[in-house]
Amino acid sequence: QMYAPTTLVPARDFWTLRYTTTMEDGSLVVCERSLSGSGGGPSTASAQQFVRAEMLPSGYLVRPCDGGGSIVHIVDHLDLEAWSVPEVLRPLYESSRVVAQKMTTAALRHIRQIAQETSGEVVYALGRQPAVLRTFSQRLSRGFNDAISGFNDDGWSVMAGDGIEDVIIACNSKKIRSNNTAPNAFIAPGGVICAKASMLLQSVPPAVLVRFLREHRSEWADYNFDAYSASALKSSSCSLPGLRPMRFSGSQIIMPLAHTVENEEILEVVRLEGQALDEGLLSRDIHLLQFCTGLDEKSMGSCFQLVFAPIDELFPDDAPLISSGFRVIPLDMKTDGAPAGRTLDLASSLEAGSTTLQASGGADDCNLRSVLTIAFQFPYEMHLQDSVATMARQYVRSIVSAVQRVSMAISPSRSGLNAEHKIISGFPEAATLARWICQSYRFHLGVELFRQADEAGESLLRMLWDHEDAILCCSFKEKPVFTFANEMGINMLETSFVALQDLSLDKIFDEAGRKALYSEIPKLMEQGFVYLPGGVCLSGMGRHVSFENAVAWKVVGEDNNVHCLAFCFVNWSFV
Repeated sequence: QMYAPTTLVPARDFWTLRYTTTMEDGSLVVCERSLSGSGGGPSTASAQQFVRAEMLPSGYLVRPCDGGGSIVHIVDHLDLEAWSVPEVLRPLYESSRVVAQKMTTAALRHIRQIAQETSGEVVYALGRQPAVLRTFSQRLSRGFNDAISGFNDDGWSVMAGDGIEDVIIACNSKKIRSNNTAPNAFIAPGGVICAKASMLLQSVPPAVLVRFLREHRSEWADYNFDAYSASALKSSSCSLPGLRPMRFSGSQIIMPLAHTVENEEILEVVRLEGQALDEGLLSRDIHLLQFCTGLDEKSMGSCFQLVFAPIDELFPDDAPLISSGFRVIPLDMKTDGAPAGRTLDLASSLEAGSTTLQASGGADDCNLRSVLTIAFQFPYEMHLQDSVATMARQYVRSIVSAVQRVSMAISPSRSGLNAEHKIISGFPEAATLARWICQSYRFHLGVELFRQADEAGESLLRMLWDHEDAILCCSFKEKPVFTFANEMGINMLETSFVALQDLSLDKIFDEAGRKALYSEIPKLMEQGFVYLPGGVCLSGMGRHVSFENAVAWKVVGEDNNVHCLAFCFVNWSFV
């Protein structure tokens, strides 16, 4: 059986004959090919999830060398029945290069890694044996593949949906074990629910997306769901999240454990520091074991992955693992040409401008196509199965939305200062918003926001981006949320352009600051602007930020309606 790379296609299986022998010169030979006819193989019921593929003569030849060592020859020759796959995904089943990356060179790299570990060339942290760490990586990867493919033989069954088939929900009521030995088993009273989805991406460099997801977890993850899985792991009791409200403090510490020779694969421990929203509760950290592949744009792998599972902080060798994560598979067989230093948020791309695309040969990047697969697993108790399924479906949908926002930000075809780009769906173009901000400032306060008042278009937007004070815009609604910020504003809030809309205006002020702001709202509505005295506000990470003074004004559009509120914080600094 061969795992399916994505939820959009069925898995493949083979019915083969394998022959292994040792030659007179000491060479080891393994030959394998499909058996003809359709009479053999698994039962009809279990075969429904698979498409029968054909293995043409394939195998291994390991020849000994004089003086020690050996030479390994590998042949992989497959017919994966590409006709049964949607046309957009056929490159995954027709390309020799994909097969080579997925199987042939992967096997050679694995052999080389073991050889270097055996010779003592590789030393890993925490005193762990290389074989143990390699097993962790394999278990994380296998658990993720199991979740995506959801084989019936392994206990998986698809649950009824809610009428919208964007997210697949499957449950597994079998005991969830860390391996085949009973002492190492994690037994959920009910089982595990998996929520999974796949989506096509256009013009999104896979390595950049995976690296962003790894380094900016707070922009897509909900700390309470991580805490839910972690607590279930420790207690084998699966209480729904929300009973002990926590939030991610913003501190993510990554501790490397192991990596392959050329850093194609990385194994690490991630510590997420939590903050209790209720002062009566203790803050709790969460530890994740994380496996990454393809973080480098020059990676030649067939897929780019970020897979993780909650672990106990003691991190025993037999720790049970329930894998979740992301997989991005390029559909256009080209090297990912994005520069290694590519910026990871939309606002930062203003600084680089359109020259970034020209320098990277952006035409190829703009035509990149890939398929993203997301799978998240949650333990559940039997009486909570439906509730956990609903929760999992909603959570994965929120992650899909977050990834779509991130993809918009890092896409070479949409970054920079091009005229077609929208800051956020339904909002005016960036240059138009910059003009409205400056015109409204001049109208309400009677002075220019910038010294060069005659600038317009892209140059005006660049001046706004480079302004020395933090300029923020929030929606003109009952609960204002941030929609735009210049570079200083992004830095002050300790966030990114993508995550701005997750911050509301009231969250950046303490109680005293909110009272001071609310007391000035009537004046702001009446005269169109208001000066705020110096004080302290909060960044998105909860850090205190002092500012000398601030000014707020209404930003009016072409139709003379209030489009948003703008704030300028002068001489701010972290306390």
